[in-house]
Amino acid sequence: MNRLRNRLILIFLAVTLVPLAVTVWITNSLLDASLEYSSTSQLERVVESLQQTAREYYRHVQDDLKKRNERGDQPSEKYQARNRAQWPDGIQEFAASDKPADFLRAGHNGNRLDYLVRHGNDIWVYSAPLGIAMEDLSARIRAASARVEQSRSHDWRRGFRLVYGLLTAIIWLVSAALLVYLAHRVSRPIQQLTTGLGRLAAGDLSARVEEGRNDEIGRATRAFNDMANRLRETTDRLVYLRQLASWQTLARKTAHEVKNSLTPIRLTVEEMVARSGETDRAFLEQAAQIVVDEIETLERRVRAFSEFAAEPPVSPRPLDVNSVLQERMAFLKTAHPEVAYDCRLAGGAPLAMADPDLLKGILTNLLENAAEAAGEGGQILGATLVCANGASGGHVAIEVHDSGPGLSEQAKASLFQPTITFKKRGMGLGLSIARKSALLSGGDIVVVKGELGGAGFRVLLPMVTNAVQAHTNRG
Repeated sequence: MNRLRNRLILIFLAVTLVPLAVTVWITNSLLDASLEYSSTSQLERVVESLQQTAREYYRHVQDDLKKRNERGDQPSEKYQARNRAQWPDGIQEFAASDKPADFLRAGHNGNRLDYLVRHGNDIWVYSAPLGIAMEDLSARIRAASARVEQSRSHDWRRGFRLVYGLLTAIIWLVSAALLVYLAHRVSRPIQQLTTGLGRLAAGDLSARVEEGRNDEIGRATRAFNDMANRLRETTDRLVYLRQLASWQTLARKTAHEVKNSLTPIRLTVEEMVARSGETDRAFLEQAAQIVVDEIETLERRVRAFSEFAAEPPVSPRPLDVNSVLQERMAFLKTAHPEVAYDCRLAGGAPLAMADPDLLKGILTNLLENAAEAAGEGGQILGATLVCANGASGGHVAIEVHDSGPGLSEQAKASLFQPTITFKKRGMGLGLSIARKSALLSGGDIVVVKGELGGAGFRVLLPMVTNAVQAHTNRG
C-alpha cells in the first residue's frame, strides 16, 4: 500500500513542479525588469538633474548681481570702514581677504545671495533672493547622492532572487510535507482494508478492520466487516453440517448393524419361551422380559440414530410463528402440568419461511428440554420477535427461556455436538437434530441469555418479505 502513497506523492510532484518552474521563471523575468527601472536609477537621474539646475540657477543669479554692479546700480547695503566692528562675520572675513569681489550665501538657510564688492575700505553688498533654501537643498542632494552610492554597493537583484527562491522552497516543502501526511492518512485505512482482505483470503475468518470513518473508505470497511461476519457464520454452519453428515454416516452404519443383531435375538428368545416346559415357564418369562426390554431400549436408540441420519424432505412455506408457538405450548401444557407457561408474542403477526413439521419438531424439543430443566414449580417463557438485518431482509426469532439451573460454559461449548448430553436419560441427539432442522430451513439456533435465570435458546428463521408472500400467493 506504500505504492499508493508514493503515487500520490509523485502526482503532487508532477502537478506542482512544472507550474512552479514556470512561475519562478516569470517572476525572475519581471523582477529583472522591475530592478532595471528601479527607483534608485530614477533617483540618481533626478539628483544629477537637480544639481545641474541648481548650478545653472545659482550662476544666473550671480551674473545678474555682477551686471547690477557694472551698471552702477545702488547696492542693497553699504558697510563703512568706521563701523567695521559691527560688520557681520561673513563681511569681516571678506574684508580680511584680498579678493576684490566675492559671493556669499546669506539669509535663512542660504535663501539669499550677496555679492560683495570692495570700494576702498568700504564694502558694497548687492543682494538677490534665491527663492529656495540652498543649505536645505544641498543637504538633500547630498543625502540622495549617498543613497544612490549605497544602492550601488548592494546587489539588490541577487538579494531579491535569493529571498524569493528561499520563500518559494519553504512554501513548497511545507506543502510536500502536508501532502505526505495526508497521503499517509488516506493510504493507511486502505492498507488496513487490504491487509484484512488478505487475511480473510488466507482463511483467517477472524480478520476485522477497525472502523471510525464516515466516508467512502469507512463504508467499505463496514461492508468488509459485515461480509467477514456473515462468511464466518456461513462457514460455521457448513462445518457443523459437514460434521453432522459424518455422524449421519456413522449413525446409519451403527443402526443397520444393531438392527441386524436385534432381530435374531428377539426371535430366539420368543422360540425359547414357546418350547420351554410349564415348570420353568415363570422364570423363563421373567428372563425373556428382561431381554425384550433391553432390546426395545436398543431399538429406541436405533430409531433415534435413524431419525438423526435421515434427510427429511423440506417444504418451506410462510408460517405464522405466533400461532405455531402457541399451539406447541398448549400441546405440552398437558404433558407437564407442574410447569407454568407464559407467552410473549410480537405484534403484526410476523411470518417466517420454514417447514411446518421441522419447526414443530424444533419447538417440541426445546420446550421439552425447558420443562425438564425447570422441574416442578418452574417457569417457561416463549417469545417471538423480529430481528432486523437490512441486507438479508431480517429474521423472525422464536425464543424459549426456562427457570432451570442454566448452562455451564462447558455445556455451551459442545451443546449441539451429536452424542453429547447433560441429561441422565438423554441421547445427545435432540439439539443436534433441532439445529439441523433450523439450518435446513435457512436459519439457525443460538444460545442467548436466559430471561428467567436459566437457559435461553433463539430459533432464527428467514422473514417472509412482501415479494415472497406475493409469489407464494400466486403459486
